[in-house]
Amino acid sequence: MDERPEKQERWDRRMETPLAVASLLYLAGYTVRVLAHGMAQVWLDVCLAVTLTAWSVFVLDYAVRLRLSGLGPLRFVRAHVLGTVVLILPLLRPLQMVKIYERIQRRRDQPRLTLYARVMAYSSLTVSLLGFAGALAVLQHERGAPGATIRTFGDSLWWAAETLTTVGYGDVTPVTPTGRVIAVGMMACGVALIGAVTGSFSSWLIQSFTREDEKRPPGGTPGAS
Repeated sequence: MDERPEKQERWDRRMETPLAVASLLYLAGYTVRVLAHGMAQVWLDVCLAVTLTAWSVFVLDYAVRLRLSGLGPLRFVRAHVLGTVVLILPLLRPLQMVKIYERIQRRRDQPRLTLYARVMAYSSLTVSLLGFAGALAVLQHERGAPGATIRTFGDSLWWAAETLTTVGYGDVTPVTPTGRVIAVGMMACGVALIGAVTGSFSSWLIQSFTREDEKRPPGGTPGAS
């Protein structure tokens, strides 16, 4: 049972759409700044303003939820570690769309997808957003570095796919400290997400086979005459 104050519930519902729009705007503004870095400075400034405005929406949401929670700042941070990390690392902001997707699925407490299907859907959405954001961040810090092998967006996307799937061919690798820190984070996320998908798929198989065994008549075996 959810014991959050009614005001906080109303605030969360009211902010669903603004948070989703702010996530998309932040990602769009950052994408243009990284991929179109040669455009006129005035447009780069506009993109920067868009990203900062989008980030301010998340700061506002965090501050209001802190006030409505009735908790002290330290207790609130401990209870919302992921939300705090996402606030500090703006590139993880698009992952807020996963939360919005989950809320939509849970309308009237009746998820449209089964547990296993939700794990697959959320993991796929998270991997796509994380890979895209990570590719942008690495490209921003790597393309001008001496000895860099990640010089184009195609290179960074290929590297992100290698990293998230834990394949690691080694043909393109980050050489800057910031790029390597991003790589470590994506490796950890990749291992966790692959584990979630694999575990969910295995559980689904076991559940399916168990159902078949329960439906089979007592003493019946496949192929028995």
